Amino acid sequence: MNYTDIPLHASIQNALHKKGYTTPTPVQEQAIPVILEGRDVIGIAQTGTGKTAAFSLPLIHHIVTTYHAPLTRRPRALILAPTRELAAQILESIHGYGRNTKVRSTAIFGGVGQTPQVRALQKGVDILVATPGRLLDLVQQQHVVLSEVEYLVLDEADRMLDMGFINDIKKILSHIPSRRQTLLFSATLSRSVERFAKPLLKNPHKVEVAPQGATADRVEQRILFVDTDKKNELLIHLLNQEHLDKVLVFVKTKHRANKLAAMLSKNKIRARAIHGDKSQNQRIQALKSFTDGSTRVLVGTDVAARGLDIDDISHVINYDLPLDTENYVHRIGRTARAGAEGVAYSFATPDDKALLNQIQQLIGQEIPNMHHEYHSETARNAPEKKISRGRKKRSHNRNRSRPRYSRRR
Repeated sequence: MNYTDIPLHASIQNALHKKGYTTPTPVQEQAIPVILEGRDVIGIAQTGTGKTAAFSLPLIHHIVTTYHAPLTRRPRALILAPTRELAAQILESIHGYGRNTKVRSTAIFGGVGQTPQVRALQKGVDILVATPGRLLDLVQQQHVVLSEVEYLVLDEADRMLDMGFINDIKKILSHIPSRRQTLLFSATLSRSVERFAKPLLKNPHKVEVAPQGATADRVEQRILFVDTDKKNELLIHLLNQEHLDKVLVFVKTKHRANKLAAMLSKNKIRARAIHGDKSQNQRIQALKSFTDGSTRVLVGTDVAARGLDIDDISHVINYDLPLDTENYVHRIGRTARAGAEGVAYSFATPDDKALLNQIQQLIGQEIPNMHHEYHSETARNAPEKKISRGRKKRSHNRNRSRPRYSRRR
């Protein structure tokens, strides 16, 4: 199937053509026709599979083809996202897809002053992307009226529930008409998500492009057993290899993210930290520098594991294993996106044995053990593969033919 086989408005088709997008991803191929029919949808898909386009393309189509300009210009579509970064990325995608239309869109989220956001709302908006907390604040201040919402999208619903947004979302829903089309996307379909979704969606069509717990096919996973006091040395050893050119490092705490980024910078490795205590401007600058290559290593907590859509991340390093085993899947999914390849290294200390077993049970496979000079004496007897100091024969994400949809969310 090509995009031209999907009955999207000509202006959207033109935008896709100019971007060089010809072939929809599996989640787009399955979801877009059903959404265009007006049905509610539950989509189970990881980030990086193209799900942002799966819901935003039909929303833009609906608004363009049923276009009306009421004096209020209140939102007709509302997209809720768990984080500022994801909200901003969704808005950027909508701007790109709707560049040839009169559809107005904006995003509102916390961490920055609300005045510019209020001004944008006052000018009128068709599609509103928002984080639950800031949206509820502006609704209560009567800066946002949701009485004309026809389409509701809940993106990364599992993450929003994990972050404690359920009460805010319920309050927001009380302001939205019950007669609407609802789309819910989640990386997993846990019992809590199912309970949450049941009263919101009417006879939903289910789209699932990967089994729960599945990891990206093209991610080369490796466990590196190491004693806790040798982690920094091992990290520097890895990063001194030339082929690790765009690396996302995950840690447990915000304090450790700051400390590790400072340590790497001191060792002449360009690094920055990103986490929830950083201001919005600091987070934007960190992402920008990582995207454009001026920062080689981005050190983050699990706030960075979900929703980041950055091309060509060559490696993910789990400096600390995630306490929530499902976050392992989300973390390593930052590399090997949309047909590209990547590598995920995970450090495991003697105390991580139970956690590692849980991760391997979740993904349904044993992660190979890689030998290195800081190898823990407590490592299991498992097949080992040595780390080369030179460039690997297979250079991940470089000069590789990638699908035309590779930048799609």
